[in-house]
Amino acid sequence: MVTLTLRTLTTADWPLWRDLRLAALTDAPDAFKAGLADWRRGGEDRWRDRLRIPGAHHVAALLDGDPVGLAGGLPGSPDGVRELRSLRVAPRARGRGVADRLVEEVERWARDSGGTTLRLAVLPGNEAAFALYRRHGFAPLAERGDLLADGVTREVLLAKPLR
Repeated sequence: MVTLTLRTLTTADWPLWRDLRLAALTDAPDAFKAGLADWRRGGEDRWRDRLRIPGAHHVAALLDGDPVGLAGGLPGSPDGVRELRSLRVAPRARGRGVADRLVEEVERWARDSGGTTLRLAVLPGNEAAFALYRRHGFAPLAERGDLLADGVTREVLLAKPLR
């Protein structure tokens, strides 16, 4: 039997966060706005800084102790918006409910931190991500997402009310 555990990350866990994030950007470069080159710059301080964001919640998923996924929750705005960021599950762990557990954990954090809405952005064409988020009650927003590097395409914003 395989055991899935979630581990809340601290600044001391920066090597684990780095390894999981670089694996995500290597495995699925078209799924994230930031590219591998963006995250290779900055060294240890850059990785620690991400984990130091006040009020943030970063989580690693482990299958029998093997790191296979990550997700981050970031405080969005003072009006109760929280953001789900950087969700990724390694190919070897897909289909085992890891992504569902990561979404649920960030949603729990968002509620517990006083959030009223959980938002995220998905790149167009990432149908697996859209299916995951629909399953969890997220719906597209009319608001347009950030412009991508091609200067034409925009992220798709999704949100879910938490109360």
